Amino acid sequence: MPMNWIILIIAGIFETAFAFCLGKTKETEGTVSNYWFAGFIVCLFISMSLLIKTTKTLPIGTAYAVWTGIGAIGTVLAGIYFFKEPADFWRLFFIATLVISIAGLKYVSQ
Repeated sequence: MPMNWIILIIAGIFETAFAFCLGKTKETEGTVSNYWFAGFIVCLFISMSLLIKTTKTLPIGTAYAVWTGIGAIGTVLAGIYFFKEPADFWRLFFIATLVISIAGLKYVSQ
């Protein structure tokens, strides 16, 4: 797998991380909330920086779609696991369609 795709996957993981930190910020108060907010800012900066780096070699439409897809999948799974959000059939079905779509974009892109 070329390095630009690996960097894009890492950027998507950091997108999941900043969404997770945002969720923890909502659940906590005081100093702890401020730490989670700081984690949100750091993860946001890293994610965006890596996304910018990948758009120098990948088409912007593909890179952005894959980045948001990885973030969406990761955020839904984090919500189910850490925040006890529902994991019903349709939710998991549509997450699976996102995974297939991301794989398809990778397959048809350079």
